[in-house]
Amino acid sequence: MTTFSAKTYQSQVLESVEAYFRACHELPSPSVAFNAVTERLWGRGLAYNPLSGFPPDMPYFCLRVPTGGGKTWLAARSVQLVNTHLLRVEHSVILWLVPSKPIREQTLRALKDRKHPYHAALREAGPVTVMDLEEAKSVTRATLDSSTAVIVATRQAFQVEEEECRKVYQSSGALMHHFDNLSPVQRDELLREGQGAEQTVPYSLANVLRQRRPLVIIDEAHNSRTELAFDMLARFRPSGVMELTATPDTERTPSNVLHSVSAAELKAEEMIKLPVVLETEPNWQQCLADAIGRRDALHKLADDEHRTGADYLRPIVLIQAEPRRSGVETLDVERVRHELIANHRIPADEIAVATGEEKGLEKIEAEHKLGIADPACPVKFVITQKALAEGWDCPFAYILVSMASLHSATAVEQLLGRVLRQPGASHRQNRLLNQSYAFVVSRNFAETAAALRDRLVTGAGFERREVAEFVTAAKPEQARLDLDGHTGRIVVRPVAITLPEKPDLKSVPKPVRDKVSWDSRLNTLTIKTPLTEEETEDLKAAVTTETAVAAIEQAAETSRTAAVEFFQTPAELGERFRVPQLALWVQGELRLFDDPEVLEYPWDLSPYDAAPTAEDVAALGAGLQVSEGGEIDIDETSGRVVSRFLPELQRDLGLVYQPEHWDELRLATWLCRNLPEPSLTHASKQAFVAAWITNLLKREGFTLARINLQKFLIRDLIEARIRRLRTKAIGSAYQQTLFGENQAERVAVSDQYAFEFHPQAYAPSRDYDGRFGYFEFRRHFYGRIGDFDSKEEFECACWLDTQAQKERIRYWVRNLVRREGCSFFLQKADGRFYPDFLCRLPNDVVLAVEYKGADRWPSAEDDRLIGGIWASLSDGRCCFVMVRDKHWDWIESLL
Repeated sequence: MTTFSAKTYQSQVLESVEAYFRACHELPSPSVAFNAVTERLWGRGLAYNPLSGFPPDMPYFCLRVPTGGGKTWLAARSVQLVNTHLLRVEHSVILWLVPSKPIREQTLRALKDRKHPYHAALREAGPVTVMDLEEAKSVTRATLDSSTAVIVATRQAFQVEEEECRKVYQSSGALMHHFDNLSPVQRDELLREGQGAEQTVPYSLANVLRQRRPLVIIDEAHNSRTELAFDMLARFRPSGVMELTATPDTERTPSNVLHSVSAAELKAEEMIKLPVVLETEPNWQQCLADAIGRRDALHKLADDEHRTGADYLRPIVLIQAEPRRSGVETLDVERVRHELIANHRIPADEIAVATGEEKGLEKIEAEHKLGIADPACPVKFVITQKALAEGWDCPFAYILVSMASLHSATAVEQLLGRVLRQPGASHRQNRLLNQSYAFVVSRNFAETAAALRDRLVTGAGFERREVAEFVTAAKPEQARLDLDGHTGRIVVRPVAITLPEKPDLKSVPKPVRDKVSWDSRLNTLTIKTPLTEEETEDLKAAVTTETAVAAIEQAAETSRTAAVEFFQTPAELGERFRVPQLALWVQGELRLFDDPEVLEYPWDLSPYDAAPTAEDVAALGAGLQVSEGGEIDIDETSGRVVSRFLPELQRDLGLVYQPEHWDELRLATWLCRNLPEPSLTHASKQAFVAAWITNLLKREGFTLARINLQKFLIRDLIEARIRRLRTKAIGSAYQQTLFGENQAERVAVSDQYAFEFHPQAYAPSRDYDGRFGYFEFRRHFYGRIGDFDSKEEFECACWLDTQAQKERIRYWVRNLVRREGCSFFLQKADGRFYPDFLCRLPNDVVLAVEYKGADRWPSAEDDRLIGGIWASLSDGRCCFVMVRDKHWDWIESLL
């Protein structure tokens, strides 16, 4: 099996999904749960948007993951969470919808392949059966009863005009046995055909799905957001809808974005190559030559690394040619191929063409075991016209060349997605191999850079606020024209010149006219925004004398050089900001203290603690009522009796997935297997669980049959009990290790473990938007600044930046919370402490500042203690201060 280790951001996405599923059961409804979980995760509770045509409290949420972030793996891994924490069943039906037939085939192939990471992720849910829609039309009841069934289909297959869709609703003898021995409640929910006395229940796949209450996963959900598409799904009575997309809908049918992954997180976790280094060149042949030169240089770097043990890499250029049009000269596929072969001596076998007529990529897949990544494959250039075949991945793609402007959105977005992916999802030693490259035939760099940023937002799913820094200029002279790339960090000085004549500005193109102004009283022309060389030619044509032409030429040159003053952040200037971390001595070895498990603590379960509490018994009582008959309520506005969604869902699933008749030993074995507590031995868990069950069976009303029925809820209750006991043991060990005598023998602050704020790995979940006031921050380590929790916290940042401008602080950073790769933290027994600000002082000392409101000061004692330990053990390299009531003098005493 291919080994796969989840990236930290992927683990955090899954933690958010699990937290939401748990909250759905703990809180009054999934909508309340969504608001509460987003408040807990991101500091701001988001409004829940019910899905039209569905029950208003059906679990419905979206995971926003940019291109290259591993959406399919996340979806596969989520199935186990669906079964365990949302549906609370051993097996389920998953309806997995994809945007096209090529993606369907690719997804089916990967999910069925026992060696593929996607299949391994699915298997976390236990036995699985993956099938297409045709196979589902004859699926047996035994298959659905004994495994989680994943049905992969295109969304189009369920549109009424499709033959495939009609078959979903047609009666089939192969499915007849699914309808034996149904309860009246189950029969009432089935679709019917005909009228009156002739009305019948078809033995259809649609009715099988209605019984099984499938969880719907929608891959690339932004492609299916029409009312018609969702009405189709509602007919199957889904247990919930989970969307995965890079670009969620925020307007027409707003998605409930539970967790949003940023491009900076993907970059920090080595999933994508950023920035995109852009170069524009008006001459198409020179543009292609520049791209070839870049590819050759990258190939040499890759070969050098390969010789020292790095994986094989052959950088590939993806070239988007123009469509051929009769009677018009175009830079089409044949012309580009001829240029490569005739003028650059590129062997024909190093060029693949991927168009509707020429299937070069399919030929490569057939001839080489590893496809285009196979060392035996010679291909270095792929020429395409529109978009490449969906589902085709090329981890070696490094360079995008566009023979036309970037307005062909779909094609450019898709090619960009191929180029952004990092080979092997791990950084190369040379930073040039961790970047993507784009060469575009264009005269206007700023316009092209803006179009490329638009494509990253609309296609790759990047956030608008982060794309500015992810497209950079290859040439310094082009960087000066990229005003959007330095928003808020650039000063453009107007250039005014006196002319001997009035320019004819009406004859000048409007984009150029908007950049200049004419003062007829002073005979002065002012260039307000830098002019490109092409725009300069347009402006020169508006005057007639040589003197005026020369003056405009010189002023335009000044407008894009001396008149542009860049303000670069410390990160852009190449400064390194490293913060020493807490570490523990464990068996003579220094280990980073980033998890309580690092602590050495005596920890085992005692059967004496294995007893259900009164709260546990009450929860089981409420759960039994739900499973037997759902739960009803009175609607306050209409006065009608309504059933709540999750209780009704639990009732339906209890009817279709009959509980096992296990004895105590088998129940205890199942519970142990489903309790994720790696720090305990199986024997310890087995004894604890067996004692808990024995104790429960002594209570009135509890039988083995009932425990079988409620085993998922019992699992949750035992897990919570073990977690409380473990937290208590960790708390004792934490106090002894960090605050006991001779702590310096056990705890260290060492350069061996230091957190580094990487230049392009700063990813706030929210940027500061000016809600507490405006301040021109000049010494923040990054161009972006994470949001502040309060006005006083914002004022603290202003004070720090003011001191930095007085050279009392070199630079500072707004520290983020729970953003792996861009957050500094100090581990505690029950979580992590993220100081609000980290400052680098002129003497290289690191100062951590935490601002606390007076109301939260008493509860922050743990934070003050761990901050103090970190500072005291650093040998003077670190300082810590917690401030309240705007006592800036407390910080000043440390400067």
